[in-house]
Amino acid sequence: MKDFDGHLNVAWWALKIGLGVGPIVTGIDKYFDKLADWGMYLSPLATKIVPVSATTFMHGVGVLEIIAGLIVLSRWTKVGSYVVMIWLLCIAGNLLTTGMFSDLAMRDIEIAIGALALSQLSTVRDRQGGKEPTEAQVSQSTAAR
Repeated sequence: MKDFDGHLNVAWWALKIGLGVGPIVTGIDKYFDKLADWGMYLSPLATKIVPVSATTFMHGVGVLEIIAGLIVLSRWTKVGSYVVMIWLLCIAGNLLTTGMFSDLAMRDIEIAIGALALSQLSTVRDRQGGKEPTEAQVSQSTAAR
């Protein structure tokens, strides 16, 4: 693949925005509980291990989510997407140990796969120098299909 295809560029931007904004929104909501009662998702196993209250822990989680989202939205998208991927896998592990939220754990694993895809698209895009394809390159790429 010599040129970063225009369709891949759209996919890269969609993943970058979604995986950047999503953690920021949910991280902020850890302080307001408008989207969910986040404490209910914390595994009983985690509450035994963590030396702080569930609320304090969730506030810390919120800070980490905000930072992860900002990294994805920054020029370090590839690194941020790996952070988000690992974070989502940790969340999925936590959810599985509750014994109640297997569906949400599966969703988080699927989103983690999207974060992996963003990291890989970022690698290819970085090799291209982050250049947007020219109209001629997009037309040529489309015509070749």
